[in-house]
Amino acid sequence: MDQLGIAAKEKTDCVWKSPWGAPNKMTSPCSLADVMSEQLAKQLQLDEENLGFSSNVDVNEPLITGDNIDTASDLMLAKMMQMEFDREFDTQLRREEKKLNGESKVSVSFENYRMVHPYDDSDSSEDEVDWQDTCHDPYRPDKPTTTPKKGFVGKGKNITTKHDEVVCGRKNTARMENFAPEVQVGDGVGMDLQLSNQVFNALKQHCYSEQRRSARLHEKKEHSTAEHAVDPKTRLLMYKMVNAGTLESINGCFSTGKESVVFHAKGGSIDDKSVPEECAIKVFKTTLNEFKNRDKYIKDDYRFKDRFSKLNPRKIIRMWAEKEMHNLARMQKAGIPCPEVVILKKHILVMSFIGEKQVPAPKLKEIKLSSEDMKQAYYQVLHMMQQLYQECNLVHADLSEYNMLWHDGKVWLIDVSQSVEPTHPHGLEFLFRDCRNVSSFFQKVGVSEAMNEHELFNAVSGLNITADNEGEFIAKIEALEKMNEDHVQKRGKKAPSYHSDDWGPPMTNSG
Repeated sequence: MDQLGIAAKEKTDCVWKSPWGAPNKMTSPCSLADVMSEQLAKQLQLDEENLGFSSNVDVNEPLITGDNIDTASDLMLAKMMQMEFDREFDTQLRREEKKLNGESKVSVSFENYRMVHPYDDSDSSEDEVDWQDTCHDPYRPDKPTTTPKKGFVGKGKNITTKHDEVVCGRKNTARMENFAPEVQVGDGVGMDLQLSNQVFNALKQHCYSEQRRSARLHEKKEHSTAEHAVDPKTRLLMYKMVNAGTLESINGCFSTGKESVVFHAKGGSIDDKSVPEECAIKVFKTTLNEFKNRDKYIKDDYRFKDRFSKLNPRKIIRMWAEKEMHNLARMQKAGIPCPEVVILKKHILVMSFIGEKQVPAPKLKEIKLSSEDMKQAYYQVLHMMQQLYQECNLVHADLSEYNMLWHDGKVWLIDVSQSVEPTHPHGLEFLFRDCRNVSSFFQKVGVSEAMNEHELFNAVSGLNITADNEGEFIAKIEALEKMNEDHVQKRGKKAPSYHSDDWGPPMTNSG
């Protein structure tokens, strides 16, 4: 047999020699129905063993071939394919959840979009139950039962209505759980506790009052200055001064008063101009209680009268700081010993510190001076009052031994935010009160040269008012104020002219 015949015979034997490996045996072809039937049988058997999927097909029956295919087998195959598709879809959702949530504490769930419910992704046993995740805890004692919604139980003589004392007491105990979280009501679950209506109503009213009080205290703390602290907005303004280099540091509070809190600070620089090494930060309190009786110092001041009527109460407090800055600028120009203004921001006024090494200068009320020094201090105060009235056109309006400091052998004046001009409707009354305070103090400490209030008033104002008693003296002062007020109104004077340097150092309202 020749080579061509040998090759033909090998080909008919269905054995091919592959150059890449062992020869492959040719399998006889079969129909598609036979293949589908074998796969269906394997899937049914695997489903019964592992998945427990219910099937109407009996495994003992012969395999489905192309001759015995019916509608029921096609439906079963479609269900199995749909089940597998649903599981693949749920697996993809699980990957998306894991990718989207990551390690975040707040997670997103696609539970409602899954095809197979429930989707058990836990490795724990089915019998293990986490009672914290269940709505009903079998170990939790039952609450005391009350009457049902219909309002009564029982019949005839044994009927119990919702107005029963025991039922109402249990219901009131259960309603205590609805109190505010900060109210500690205890844990009485499982106990047959009864609370009368009178006690429950008293507790409820007390809780309501405490909530209102707590809200008021919180608002006051957030929006107002306290004795030794400031509100967050004021604290932010002070931090901005430090960040801008105006101040190097803020050390602490050294003085508190009715209208302000004063802090000590270490100075920096403003626009390449040096700031005093030690500064005093005067923070005007943003509470309005202390200003209810003090608005007369500013609302009748002709420098601020027009602006006062257009501002709300909180902005008026900023005007107090601005007013003190203007008054200090006038006093500094006249050479009166007083703090030097550095900068003004809203209701915060930065001035030079009167004292040394963070120790403020003592007040005349606190220090004990020799008779000669006290006599010298009296004449200094007299000269400053004349300068303040005649050169600065101002009346201190709150001058006393508490607002005069002794530093470097001389008297310094502070707290001039309430100072007004003599044309103020009560300017002369304020001046007479200052004279009374000054005269009374120096006469008390033994200064024989100290004049009485009438003589001191005439020496400062130059009006030369004469009277036999104090009542007549005050009546003449009020008559002069009335004449002065009428004269000012006729001239239509609303705001006096300021000198070029009367506005003093920079003032900013930036937050």
